[in-house]
Amino acid sequence: MDILLSAIYVILIILAFLILWQILVRVVRRYLKFPAPAFIGGFLDSGYRKRLQPPQKIVENSGIIKGMKVLEIGCGSGAFTIEAARAIGGNGILYALDIEEDMLKQLQRKLARPENADIRNIVPVHKSAYDLPFEDSSLDLVFMVTVLQEIPDKRRSLSEIKRVLKPGGTLAVSEWLFDPDYPWQSTTRRQCEKAGFVFNISHGNLWSYTVRFKKP
Repeated sequence: MDILLSAIYVILIILAFLILWQILVRVVRRYLKFPAPAFIGGFLDSGYRKRLQPPQKIVENSGIIKGMKVLEIGCGSGAFTIEAARAIGGNGILYALDIEEDMLKQLQRKLARPENADIRNIVPVHKSAYDLPFEDSSLDLVFMVTVLQEIPDKRRSLSEIKRVLKPGGTLAVSEWLFDPDYPWQSTTRRQCEKAGFVFNISHGNLWSYTVRFKKP
């Protein structure tokens, strides 16, 4: 019995620490917005993260299909990029954009692995979400996974996304509860609708969700 009580005590201490850590990080992130640093790229692309937020499900819920011209904003080390590229197929193209050059280098190393030799439709783009290097109305779909809340000026970024999407094009925003910038789904909807997007459909739950919008 003493061993059981000791084990429960340790578990409660760990849970309390994790909760306090989440609260502290969220308070800090409320006032300091910056992109995910390159040194956490390994975690973002880890098997643990993929079990909690499966890339195949994110890609499916985002509405990515064959032949599309797609932009991923904040691709990081490529946790969702490979799955999206395979869903698009050889007749489509995926622009993988990140403001962190080291993140793109991690993505390129991932693409150089033998198991990814068949993927030739990814174009890495080192740019800011405020300055998308695409023509007006040129993309079918833009998606972001736990990225929108990292952007200090969301309205400016969403305006750029709206500019480069074709009329009727899709914006897909995915969020995950354990991300320190996690917003309620109602917050994501309000931000995107305020920027001129029209709500289309949502998937998931409190733990992990994807909301899709259309450009009018």
